[in-house]
Amino acid sequence: MRRPGGTPRWPRWPAVRSRRVRPTPTGGPPRTTRSSPRARPPHVRVAPVVTEPLVALADGTVKQVSPLTGTTVWTVPGRGGRPLEHHDHVRSGAPEGGRDELCAFCWGRMAQTTPEKSRLVVGADGSARTFDEVPASRLHEDCPEVRSFGNLFEIVSARYWRTNHGARPTPHLQERARAYVEEPAGRAQVEALLAARAAAAGEPVPPVRSPMWWQDVVDLFAGSHDVVVARRHLIDGARYGDELAGAGTLGIDEHRRFIAFTVESMRRVYLAQPAARYVAVFQNWLSAAGASFDHLHKQLVAIDEDGPQLARELRLAATDPALYQHAALDVAVRYGLVVARNEHAVAVAGVGHRYPSLEVYSTATAQLPWEHTPEQIAAFADLLHALHAATGAGVPSNEEWHHRPPDAREPMPWRAVLKWRVSTLAGFEGATRINVNTLDPWQVRDRVVQRLVDLRAAGLVAPMAVGDRCEDLVLRYGQEVAR
Repeated sequence: MRRPGGTPRWPRWPAVRSRRVRPTPTGGPPRTTRSSPRARPPHVRVAPVVTEPLVALADGTVKQVSPLTGTTVWTVPGRGGRPLEHHDHVRSGAPEGGRDELCAFCWGRMAQTTPEKSRLVVGADGSARTFDEVPASRLHEDCPEVRSFGNLFEIVSARYWRTNHGARPTPHLQERARAYVEEPAGRAQVEALLAARAAAAGEPVPPVRSPMWWQDVVDLFAGSHDVVVARRHLIDGARYGDELAGAGTLGIDEHRRFIAFTVESMRRVYLAQPAARYVAVFQNWLSAAGASFDHLHKQLVAIDEDGPQLARELRLAATDPALYQHAALDVAVRYGLVVARNEHAVAVAGVGHRYPSLEVYSTATAQLPWEHTPEQIAAFADLLHALHAATGAGVPSNEEWHHRPPDAREPMPWRAVLKWRVSTLAGFEGATRINVNTLDPWQVRDRVVQRLVDLRAAGLVAPMAVGDRCEDLVLRYGQEVAR
C-alpha cells in the first residue's frame, strides 16, 4: 500500500518482557537466563521490529529490508530534499579541438586500448553493421558508434583462467595475435600496452619474442573481461567540459543499439570462456561510482562461481519459482513503487538497497538476455534509458545487470538495478550493518515519475505508461505466468 501523506504506517511496538532471574549456586549475584532479553528501564520502549519490506515510523524514518538480499536500510527524515547533482567547481569550456581525444576510451585514441574485438558502425542511411577483429591499420577507417575490447587491467585475468582452469587460447586467437603484431601499427600498439601494464605492476617487460612476451601478447586477445564503449565523451554541441554524454543523453535508437551490442558481447564472453559460471555486467558512471574515465562504458567480467548473493537467490528460487514476482513486483505494487511499464519490461523503485535505486525487469518468458527477441531487448533498453535520463548525467551511478547463470535450473528474469551513488558508506554502516541513505523508495519513485512525464512529453524517451497508469504487472520468466 502507498504511504498516506502525513500519516505513515508503522508496526505495533512489542511489549517489553521482564527478564527471568535465577539464583547462583554460590549465593553470588543473580544471572539472567540466555533466553531473556537485556534488561531495560520500565519507561524505555523497545524499538519497532521491522517485519515488512518497507515501514515508515512515526518520526518519518523509513526502514527497509530487501526480500531478496536481507540488506537493512534506514532513510533518515530531512535529508531527501538535497540536490543529487553536485557542481562544486568552476565550469571550464569544452575544448575547441580534440573532443574525440579526451580519454583513452575516445575514438580518436583507439590505439590506446587493447586490440578491438568488435565494433558497431551506423551508416548514413541509419543501417547498423557489426565488424569483428578490425586490425590496427584500419581502426580509423570509420567511426564506430560502439566498440568492445579487453580490459587492460582485468579483475579476473587470463592468467587466472590459464592457471586455475587450464584455459588455452584457440588456434584462431593465436593466429589473430600473430597477424596483428606483424603490422607496424599493431606491433607499436601491443608493445605500448605491455609496457604500461608492466609499469603499473612494477615489473619489467619480458624480452620481445620470448615465450613470456608472446604469452602476454596473446593474453591481450584472450581475456574474459571486456569493455563496451560508446562513441561520445561529451554531448554533441557541448559548451562546457562537464556536459558528459551519459546513457540518458543518448538517442532512443542509439541506446537500444548500445544495449543490444552489450547483450551480444555477453553471449560471446560465455562462448569464449567455457569455465565461466557467470558473466557480471555493470556500468560505473563518474569517478564517485568507480569509473576510471568519465566516458560511457560497460564492463563484462567472467567469473567461475555464482557469488554469495546469486547463490542465495538461486536457493530461494528453488523453493519459489515465482520469487521475483512475489519479492519484487508484488512488493512494488503493494507499496505504490511502480515507475513505468512498456510492452516487455517494467521499472520500479527498489527496496532494501544501500543506495537509492531503480530496477528494470524483463516481463518476457525468456530468461537469458540473448534469448530475448530484438523487440524485447529494445523495450528493456527503453526503460533503462528513461531511468538514466530521469536521473541526469551529473549523478554518479552504478548500473548492474542480473540474469540466470546459463547452466542453472532455477528460473530467474533478466533485470537491471540502477543505483544512485549519492551517499558514502562509513563507520556506522560497517559497525551496524545498517545502511543509511538519503532517499526512501517513495521519494525515488515520485522524483522519477514526475521527471519521466516531462521527458515523455518532450519526446526524449520512448513511449511508456508511467506511475499509476501501469497495468499487467506480471513477470513471465520461464513460465506462462509467474504467480
